[in-house]
Amino acid sequence: MPLPPQARAPAVAVEPRWIVPFREVGIDDVGTVGGKNASLGEMLTALGGEGVRVPDGFAVTADAYRATIEAAGLTDMLRDRLAALRDGTLALHAVGGQIRAAIRHAPLPYAVAASIREAYRALCEEAGQADVAVAVRSSATAEDLPDASFAGQQETFLNVAGEAALLEACRACYASLFTDRAISYREAKDFDHLAVALSVGVQRMVRSDKAGSGVMFSLDPETGFPGVVVISAAWGLGELVVQGEVDPDRYTVFKPLLERKGSRPVIGRKCGGKAHKLIYATGGSARTKQIATTQSERTAFVIGDDDVLCLARWAVAIERHYGRPMDMEWAKDGETGELFIVQARPETVQSVRKVGTLKSWHIETGGAEPVVSGAAVGQGIAAAPVCLIRDPADVEHFADGAILVTEMTDPDWVPAMRRAAGIVTDHGGPTSHAAIVSRELGVPAVVGTGNATEVLADGSTITLSCAEGDDGHVYSGKLLFGSEEIDVSDLPETRTALMINLADPDTAFAWWQLPAKGVGLARMEFIISNWLRVHPMALVHPELVKDGRARRAIERLVRGYAEPTEYFVDRLALGIGRIAAACHPHPAIVRLSDFKTNEYARLLGGADFEPQEENPMLGFRGASRYYSEQYREGFALECRALKRVREEMGFTNVTVMVPFCRTPEEADKVLAEMATNGLVRGENGLEVYVMCEIPANVLRAEDFARRFDGFSIGSNDLTQLVLGVDRDSAMLASLFDERDPAVKAMIADLIPRAHAAGAKVGICGQAPSNYPEFARFLVECGIDSISLNPDSFVKTLRTVAEAEEGEGVPAIA
Repeated sequence: MPLPPQARAPAVAVEPRWIVPFREVGIDDVGTVGGKNASLGEMLTALGGEGVRVPDGFAVTADAYRATIEAAGLTDMLRDRLAALRDGTLALHAVGGQIRAAIRHAPLPYAVAASIREAYRALCEEAGQADVAVAVRSSATAEDLPDASFAGQQETFLNVAGEAALLEACRACYASLFTDRAISYREAKDFDHLAVALSVGVQRMVRSDKAGSGVMFSLDPETGFPGVVVISAAWGLGELVVQGEVDPDRYTVFKPLLERKGSRPVIGRKCGGKAHKLIYATGGSARTKQIATTQSERTAFVIGDDDVLCLARWAVAIERHYGRPMDMEWAKDGETGELFIVQARPETVQSVRKVGTLKSWHIETGGAEPVVSGAAVGQGIAAAPVCLIRDPADVEHFADGAILVTEMTDPDWVPAMRRAAGIVTDHGGPTSHAAIVSRELGVPAVVGTGNATEVLADGSTITLSCAEGDDGHVYSGKLLFGSEEIDVSDLPETRTALMINLADPDTAFAWWQLPAKGVGLARMEFIISNWLRVHPMALVHPELVKDGRARRAIERLVRGYAEPTEYFVDRLALGIGRIAAACHPHPAIVRLSDFKTNEYARLLGGADFEPQEENPMLGFRGASRYYSEQYREGFALECRALKRVREEMGFTNVTVMVPFCRTPEEADKVLAEMATNGLVRGENGLEVYVMCEIPANVLRAEDFARRFDGFSIGSNDLTQLVLGVDRDSAMLASLFDERDPAVKAMIADLIPRAHAAGAKVGICGQAPSNYPEFARFLVECGIDSISLNPDSFVKTLRTVAEAEEGEGVPAIA
């Protein structure tokens, strides 16, 4: 309908366009429809051919916002209030409150309101409904920029139905351009408040209240590792995930293998608490309501692997289209089962950090147990007094440099978060809006602890650590910690392949910037003890577990799995897959379990399956277990996990390594047992290595080389057995030295003989990480690879490069 001349806003361009369908806008229209709407239109038109589904709708343009402000005569009022904020005359909450109230009471110009009504009616006709439910989203003209995240600073209104409700929601969106957090953020980023305008997106609602929704990133939001998609999911509408009010499920998918035929590279699957969900409200003025989830919903995953893989493929397509890492929101329609992308914006934290510089944090816990734990946000550490605040209205009482402890950290807390040394919350996941802001601010946070506000006393000193993997920990008191900056951009190239030792899948992505040529040692027993915690035979024969507490703990662990053994296979495969992803396409050498009997016995249910030995170090360990009747069924589970990693996930870069193999005849038995369980050396590129940690491995090197593709020297055990020194004995510690001439003679003898037999030789023991001169000795011997602890990688690489420049004859004595 044409606008009468007397009703036109005087400062608006001639015949402005108040409404634009999503299908008519693209990424170049940010100035007209804001970043969010421009991105929705771009995806709707450009990515539909790749299967990406986006709910249709329309944008109320930024011109409509300007017309509303000018027609109501609010420009001078806005300028005056913001000036009063800057000169300290008025406080932030007073300025924001006055501006928002004025805008919410400003009538929409007639032509703007009429255009919104007309576009909404067309949407209803297309849906075949009288009053179709829509999501009304704010879309600022200065949001979703590559170097600034305005996510969540303006409001979104869900389940809006009817013309009157829609117009009211549009005015509320306009007012939300001046939330306290938005004003504070623009002040910090030095954006001109009056130069920013607001478009409103009106989008058909996805009935995710009957299914689930969440967010996803096309890189790891904690480490910046670009090889994965990380997805969060919770039941119901997605606002609780975005606002950090729920502990979501978390899935991780390895991107490079997504398009490989038959590959299903899901390498992370963690069930969150999901205590509440947001659903449509019926009756009354509220459009949505929050309710408690059922026990079955809390323990079940929101989406299955098919949906996870579909979302991951969409994330890759969206990232490829925009040419940069992206932060996306998704929803699943509970009526149709269809997935949709409802938002996409540039990721603004990890993707803008300088590549080639790695900050390494370390903490000395001294055996201290965490007071509370949750998801780690960032990788830093902070020690400071607790400042416990439950209500954002009290943030003015926050003490600079304290650790903020609260129930949740939604965007209203940004002014306090900016001044915090660290953040601890009861609720929230690692991909919530609060976590995004914490990362952007560079503030370490531990979110989703469950009970931090009940356990941590106001004013008490705590140490917050995000340097121990995906799980963040809070310790009582001030612990010793530190950090170092590692510059990897100018490291030299070496002929010797430098690899890293990894024990914990949770920390695998932290070292992705190191120029390592693979993982030289991934200890399966560490994955079992940290990620699984249960003895495999207790899952094969749960009826033989006598301890009631252990039995109940195992029952809790395997809940949701069709068979107890599937828990072991699935969790072990996920852990191995995560390590293999971190170094892909370079090799990941995974050592089969090498627990000693006393260590196996400490696993849940383990005491009922392990013999007691006087000297477990020289007893029933390594290769001898795999073909024995006492453990053969447990070893089959290890093989099933490895087969899944290589064949289903697609990580053919995984090499299997056999530890503590005493004789070639024993090697034959292990290889036969592996083949029985589907792991045949040479098939599908499978290489099998053997640990060289027993003098017999050196003395019979040619015999072992005929059975294995390579040797990996375990300098700890080799030293122990060459010198006859128990490596765990404090009394004999002064005698234990990998640099002893006898140990070096063994190594110098092995390498040329193995090479002559066609086998590769590496080392994964501690010695080259500890002693630069030992690393030089290995280079002189012609070793193929050296696997190091990540924190000693840069130092040792430089040592190796220097040694290669002046190679000489190995010195044995």
